[in-house]
Amino acid sequence: FAGCDRNRNNPGWDYFPDMFYSKAYETYDPNPNFADSSTMRVPVEGTIPRDFTPFGYSKDPDDRIRAGEELHSPLVADLEVLERGKHEFTTFCSGCHGDKGDGNGYLHSSGLYIVVPRSLISETAINLKDGEIYHTITLGFGSMGAHGSQIRPEDRWNIIAYIRHVLQAGEHNDTTGTGSAGVAGQNQN
Repeated sequence: FAGCDRNRNNPGWDYFPDMFYSKAYETYDPNPNFADSSTMRVPVEGTIPRDFTPFGYSKDPDDRIRAGEELHSPLVADLEVLERGKHEFTTFCSGCHGDKGDGNGYLHSSGLYIVVPRSLISETAINLKDGEIYHTITLGFGSMGAHGSQIRPEDRWNIIAYIRHVLQAGEHNDTTGTGSAGVAGQNQN
């Protein structure tokens, strides 16, 4: 009876008391084991998260131009790449840039966003290098926000392939919606 004199939430006995009464420090509690008394440790300098590739460019015009010179798509624009690019473009880009890439997406045409998004099928966009577009998707440009945390690096290249080989080629009316202009190795039978 001596072990049952506590309340309902604490029955009076402890199974494995060394685990029941944890000696661990809470995240923000002081910790005498470290010189700065901080339990929560700062990662070692240079540490990056798993599956994260650092982007060695900053958000300025010079680095955008440098990215255009240095970055090149590792993908071949085949049907699979273009289909994935269309999916990602529809998910992340068409709300602003429109399904045709003309800058007339729903957010602007509905009046929800007053700034006119840039056309991806204009002469200016056609003359951009793929690395510049990749830089823009990753870090943003002008009124466009950064999408690097939302779109995986390979999918950024898929989107660029879709823009180049479908939207900028002007093929919006085919049945698959992926187009065929400039598609490497495609057999159109």
